[in-house]
Amino acid sequence: MPVTLDHQLKEQIAYDPAVFPISFYQDELETLVQWSGPLHWHPGFEIATAEVGILDYQVGEKHIHLNAGDSIFVNGNILHGIRQISGDRADPMPNVVFAGSLIAPEGSQIYQKYISPLQQCDDLPFIVLPGNDSSLQEINRLIQEIYLCFREQPACYEMTIQRNISHLFEYIYTNINSFPRYKSNRIQLVNQIRLQKMLDFIYSHYSEEISLETLARAANVSRSEAGRCFKTFMNSSPVGILIQYRLQIAQKMLAEKIYTVEEVSSACGFNSVNYFRKQFKAKYGITPGKYCSLGK
Repeated sequence: MPVTLDHQLKEQIAYDPAVFPISFYQDELETLVQWSGPLHWHPGFEIATAEVGILDYQVGEKHIHLNAGDSIFVNGNILHGIRQISGDRADPMPNVVFAGSLIAPEGSQIYQKYISPLQQCDDLPFIVLPGNDSSLQEINRLIQEIYLCFREQPACYEMTIQRNISHLFEYIYTNINSFPRYKSNRIQLVNQIRLQKMLDFIYSHYSEEISLETLARAANVSRSEAGRCFKTFMNSSPVGILIQYRLQIAQKMLAEKIYTVEEVSSACGFNSVNYFRKQFKAKYGITPGKYCSLGK
């Protein structure tokens, strides 16, 4: 299932909060260009696991490498993205996204005592759970059992999932002072919001002519500040990210074998077909025309 974002880069989660507020995903990377997902956020918590490759999990400004067997817990409302950086096939990367109300109603004492403090813990955006850590053997087993329950859906699987998530939160609450902390000051939080606005503008207007000034204006910042935001979070310039996104869309369009190279170039915002060909080959190692003829 592809990552679907709204105009604020908020991922559209499929669960019904009033029924069973948790969603399970796997094999998403295989559907994404170069096995790389866009930066996005959601109010719910997330747990994801690397199975066969090495994953670069970006959370805010931090990049965390997950080896096969490692899991990560991501706090709610945190900008994050994923990219596979090794392996000869797409990592299945099973993951769940869930609301705290899965454990207890928001107005309950349990929620206020155990869930809210974690949600409001700005310096704990994520927790890494290494697969080779013997002290985490039981926690990692619970995570794997959650995935298995979703795949096979045995009798009472919802109760098993809820119980395992509750057990995981009990572990986090009990050990909360032992996890590494990552201080996020007000400027970092403001810059994250600015980046969200500029990325949203790129995703919505990539087919149009976009200048650095126009992009900066979308976040009400100067051109230099726009550049700093992209460099900090994405290690690239705004123009570089714009071109990268246009090329990702172009690759999808070419794979459909409906459009000509010229039509794809124009639809993706490239003013020059020759420039499009040059950028496409630089990124994918093959010309757009050859890409189509090979049936990729």
